[in-house]
Amino acid sequence: MRVWVEVALKSFGGPAGQIAVMHRILVDEKRWVSESRFLHALNYCMLLPGPEAQQLAIYIGWLLHGYSGGLVAGSLFVLPGFVAILALSFLYAGFHNLGLIAALFFGLKAAVLAVVVEAVVRIGRRVLKNAAMIAIAALAFVGIFFFDVPFPLIVLGAGLVGFMGGRLRPDTFVVIKGPVPEANGDSPALVDSLFEHHSPARVPPSVARALRIGTVWLLLWMVPVALLAMALGSNSVYVKEGIFFGKAAVVTFGGAYAVLAYIAQRAVEHYGWLKPGEMLDGLGMAETTPGPLIQVVQFVGFMGAYRHPGNLHPMVAGTLGAIVTTWVTYVPCFLWIFLGAPYIEWLRGNSKLSAALSAITAAVVGVVLNLAVWFALHVIFAHVDTFGAPFGAKLFVPVWTTLQWPALLISLGAFVAMFRFKVGMLGTLAASMVVGALFNWVVRV
Repeated sequence: MRVWVEVALKSFGGPAGQIAVMHRILVDEKRWVSESRFLHALNYCMLLPGPEAQQLAIYIGWLLHGYSGGLVAGSLFVLPGFVAILALSFLYAGFHNLGLIAALFFGLKAAVLAVVVEAVVRIGRRVLKNAAMIAIAALAFVGIFFFDVPFPLIVLGAGLVGFMGGRLRPDTFVVIKGPVPEANGDSPALVDSLFEHHSPARVPPSVARALRIGTVWLLLWMVPVALLAMALGSNSVYVKEGIFFGKAAVVTFGGAYAVLAYIAQRAVEHYGWLKPGEMLDGLGMAETTPGPLIQVVQFVGFMGAYRHPGNLHPMVAGTLGAIVTTWVTYVPCFLWIFLGAPYIEWLRGNSKLSAALSAITAAVVGVVLNLAVWFALHVIFAHVDTFGAPFGAKLFVPVWTTLQWPALLISLGAFVAMFRFKVGMLGTLAASMVVGALFNWVVRV
């Protein structure tokens, strides 16, 4: 438990940084897991929806101590971020109108645009290796940005294209391949010796076990939302959040950025839980606190319930909304690991699944690009008009007279800092917050 608390408190910088922290502590320092087993688990987690770093923590905890180890590792990985974002949500909701707080978040949301662009570049370099992958990314962008195609359909369509392409042209469609262990072989590790003798996680695959695990975790996932529906009615904001974020949890392939556009647009345009710029505020919170980036959904759930509190105090309602949202987002992660871990060897060597993952990740590039453009329009311009276009398309046209040049300058500065001078994400976001506060002070003076 001490080690997993240490891992959680140091897990900044998105999945790459979180996985690096786990590797350093669990493989290099503690020698609990060998290099090949760590990479083996990571390959599997990359195939799953949801935050791969948290799922990797669940998997390694499961290897060491069975289900109890997986529960401890996965829960502690999320807990520090949950507490931090809950505190920031209280601050945001209660004091957002204060000049200093508003100025800090103004600079933060402008800088987050650069972070989202960096995500487009990072994922694109990984997967856009040929014309087929570029075409999938372009079609995904056009589909979601101009035609409002639901994100789950984009994931499903890309997966099917990749699966079929992997059968016909595996050399073209199998782009994402797992990392290869170093030539010097595995280093001695605790898990290897456990498996030689006995491990609580060493359970052979079986249909009975799969049904038992699936039933238990599906009930844990769905029963709380069903009880809320019975007590408060299906129109309750908590029920709507439970259903919406529960669906989002099963389509979060390719990392948090992939699903954020879907969540942001639905939360703003359909449910009215957030205002357009507020999603970037939440994303800034998630970027600057430990834990998975998908924890931004907690902020969305908080603000949605805060603005629709019913008979509860708004802060109490927001807290309940944050808990419901976090629950339905992370319970599936335990389901995927506990259910699928015995089948990892089969999944790891399946080229058709690797092709499907490659195509989904290519589509994610287009979806994240849509997120960047949508955020940019609503942060850099105070007003954006929407017009209809042929074939049911829609166009977002900014009102140029409402250009917010300070936001544009902060975004450009953050972009140059990260790409040209390789300044870290946390440093860039902190500097941008200071610049936003200074601008607010100059304007007031």
